[in-house]
Amino acid sequence: MSSRARFDLRGFPTRPAEIIRQWDGPLTRDLVRTPGPFGLGQLPERLVPDAVARTVCGYCSIGCSLSAHLHGGEAINLSPDRDYPVNRGMACPKGWEALAALDAPDRATRPLLRGPDGTLRPVGWPQAVEAFVSRFRSVEARHGPGATAFLSTGQIATEEMMALGALGRIGMGMRHADGNTRQCMATAVAAYKESFGFDAPPFAYSDLEESDVLVFVGANPCIAHPILWERVCRNPHRPEIVVVDPRRTETAMAATCHVAVRPKGDLPLLYAVARRLIELGAVDRPFVDAHTEGFEDFARHVAAFTPESVSAATGLPASEIDALAEVIAQGRRVSFWWTMGVNQGHEATRTAQALIDLALMTGNIGRPGTGANSVTGQCNAMGSRLFSNTTCLFGGRDFGSAAQRAEVAEILDVDPATIPSRAGLAYDEILQAILAGEIRGLWVVATNSAHSWIHHQDFAEARAKLDFLVVQDMYTTAETARMADLVLPAAGWGEKDGTFINSERRFGRIRKVRRAPGQALSDLAIFRLLAKGWGFDLLDGWKTAEDVFAVLKRLSEGRPCDVTGIDGYEALDAEGGIQWPHPAGSGPPGRERRLFEDGVFFRPNGRARFCFDDPRPVPEPTDASHPFVLLTGRGSSSQWHTQTRTAKSPVLRKLSREEAYVEIHPEDARRLGITSEEKVCISSRRGSMEAVALVRETVPAGSLFVPMHYAATNRLTHPTVDPHSRQPAYKHCAVRLERLPRRAG
Repeated sequence: MSSRARFDLRGFPTRPAEIIRQWDGPLTRDLVRTPGPFGLGQLPERLVPDAVARTVCGYCSIGCSLSAHLHGGEAINLSPDRDYPVNRGMACPKGWEALAALDAPDRATRPLLRGPDGTLRPVGWPQAVEAFVSRFRSVEARHGPGATAFLSTGQIATEEMMALGALGRIGMGMRHADGNTRQCMATAVAAYKESFGFDAPPFAYSDLEESDVLVFVGANPCIAHPILWERVCRNPHRPEIVVVDPRRTETAMAATCHVAVRPKGDLPLLYAVARRLIELGAVDRPFVDAHTEGFEDFARHVAAFTPESVSAATGLPASEIDALAEVIAQGRRVSFWWTMGVNQGHEATRTAQALIDLALMTGNIGRPGTGANSVTGQCNAMGSRLFSNTTCLFGGRDFGSAAQRAEVAEILDVDPATIPSRAGLAYDEILQAILAGEIRGLWVVATNSAHSWIHHQDFAEARAKLDFLVVQDMYTTAETARMADLVLPAAGWGEKDGTFINSERRFGRIRKVRRAPGQALSDLAIFRLLAKGWGFDLLDGWKTAEDVFAVLKRLSEGRPCDVTGIDGYEALDAEGGIQWPHPAGSGPPGRERRLFEDGVFFRPNGRARFCFDDPRPVPEPTDASHPFVLLTGRGSSSQWHTQTRTAKSPVLRKLSREEAYVEIHPEDARRLGITSEEKVCISSRRGSMEAVALVRETVPAGSLFVPMHYAATNRLTHPTVDPHSRQPAYKHCAVRLERLPRRAG
């Protein structure tokens, strides 16, 4: 082994307490206010809080602010922040229970290294860093510089994402990197970039309260984003609320209109609606002529999509399609909202852009109560999209631009040659390269790929091909952590400082209000330790999250996401978070702001672009052997993703079914002789799972619904991706349903 590959222990702290003290920082010191009255009077006197700190929730992308009630500097309770402009004193069950995930007995508290006998055993941080460095260097020496990759996350702080991106792609020279935001937001990114010229969700949450027509497509905010639904309920304009979804979801039940489109019939439906809007004279010609391009081609494209011609694909009568178009045409402030029901499809990007096209052609963008609005999934998916250095260069730059690489190199004071000149492989392509033996070392950070990846048998097979798998996580029991050669114990939300960026582009602050257990460190501290071991000195000066934020501001300068006007973390506290863009000299940040109020978009000519394509058939149609369409999605507001955190809370477990279930329409249940609460088996061509049958009219005949949270669900899903975004199509595959033999006794 060369001297460069040897881990240098000189000056490296070796005692656990010394590492934590020097590398992970103190508990929060800048408290916001004194205790509030939220149910704290019943606490034992020894636990009465003595201060309150504000922090943004670490679950979904809404970015609710929570008041952490502190005793001796550590949080003992949480309540929603009444003054924050996002949630205004509201929180969903996950927010109320966010501390429970930190107290779990299966927390990773020491680095674990797999020995020759196949057993994971505790080691010290110096040994863990040495193993990380030597094993990755060994993989590169044997298989070449393209033989390593990392998979990142939308769960860690923006500053930590920057440190990971800098270390992995610039310091370690990894050619391939992606994140779990590929699973939820890649479609919105691709759609916005092509249509607007930048990944730029245009809305503010206040638009939910200012619309007179709200159109939700493939979105169930009552369950997935309940705080957004609360804001809809505050809308004083008695709005029309349209839900386009195959299922009669909780949101569809509360809407004024449910358009029960056939699964994956949404693209032809939206094109038919566009055609009808043109017929109704609902096109805002002054806006279209001044601020867009490609409308005439789009109009010619949708001319063939008559309501009658798409009836079979959509499952809707022509009159219902006409009625939807008329509701949109009559609206003065129409907003279009979508989430995973659109993003996770085989033609997802074009479907998202069909919604963008509807907003553009009717002039419903840049004004209060309007917009083509994608609601993000994870708490910091927007941070991952812009600053993780995985799929784009810092600040939403293009790896392929020599000029933009030079900008980043100058700001970071690194050699431009160390910055990759291409984005590298996407998530699915990384796994395929592992299966092909081309990538042999993988680093997984704060994501549970073995559970969440589509048709997850692919990930299990890929694991067997790896020479070295590192998993950086809070828990030793996560499916992916159990597969690792090296487990790096990470602090979770509430145990570190930094910022998240929510769906409406708002930077919000997170605080360290608990000490991480054992030797677990913040992800930033881990990245700095690994950088030291690797010999990459850029991170030496990034000692705190706010140090990194100062660099982030410089990287954002002149970009659409410019935040050079944010005067540090104190400004985020004072303003209740700040939306980008907020460049230096732009005046007060304002509480809620939307993009494109001036009609100028981020494309070179300043115009938005109409994007469209012919609909494509589903990759796996039903047939006699697999006659049902499987739909997946959020099952409960108390469940989150792979449940590695929400399952730690007894309260949240009581609010959702612990046992997997499948919803089946009464007609299908009668035909198969299935009754509610009966055990059944669901099978695809890739695998099978057992579940409890729930006979409900919420799912259309011929379809089944299974929540995504259960470990077995992704045994079934089809491994196809959208060609533009490479986002997996979780929402449609062919399955069969069978009764299980009844057990005697």
